[in-house]
Amino acid sequence: MEYLLQLAASPTAWVALATLVVMEIVLGIDNLIFISILTNKLPEQHRQKARRIGIGMALILRLGLLSTIAFIVQLTAPVIEIFGHAFSWKDMILIAGGLFLLWKATTEIHHSMDPAPDDPKSATSTVTLGFAAAIGQILMLDMVFSIDSIITAVGMTEHLPIMIIAVVVSVLVMLLAADPLAKFINDNPTVVMLALGFLIMIGMTLIAEGFGAHVPKGYVYAAMAFSAAIEVLNMMSRRARQKRVTAEA
Repeated sequence: MEYLLQLAASPTAWVALATLVVMEIVLGIDNLIFISILTNKLPEQHRQKARRIGIGMALILRLGLLSTIAFIVQLTAPVIEIFGHAFSWKDMILIAGGLFLLWKATTEIHHSMDPAPDDPKSATSTVTLGFAAAIGQILMLDMVFSIDSIITAVGMTEHLPIMIIAVVVSVLVMLLAADPLAKFINDNPTVVMLALGFLIMIGMTLIAEGFGAHVPKGYVYAAMAFSAAIEVLNMMSRRARQKRVTAEA
């Protein structure tokens, strides 16, 4: 208790907490985009449940990883060398997660451009398998993003309570933003393609990080923000044009 009181009275601790909360929320954007796109493929009555399970498991995974900080730190130690380049467990996890994101985003783009006809005979089995598959894929990416998130937290502060508070706050923000973001993406088909493009960029970033090429997160998120701003202008232009056509009619 005395340790917590000392932290609460330390301005440095509060600055570290605020910085880490912002960092964790920003890092959670990648996870949230993936969850939104994936759950929107489910029947409407299953979407919110899948989002809650996915984000809840993200919280459990991150808190669980925080309890094994000594093990998490060891994940950055080299364990294998290929063609003169050393890879750690973290590198291999990031590469695997990046490849999975590339595969998933490319598959979703293909389905968006050339959707397969629905088979009414197998509607029930498709819902069940689709929900289970969605949860499995969310959990897989939760693990990748959680490890990256916790390693970032360990690098920013040595105080476990600060890490726990930052992780809980960031996941709560994800939980609050999940439904509005998923609805926005679902209501605007062009945003789906933009979000899938984001996933491809994130996947390539994870692979690059796995191979030791550090990509500043600021560049990635600046590109995403610029693209999103352009899409917002396009949406405003389309709506204004539609209103004008309706008024003339």
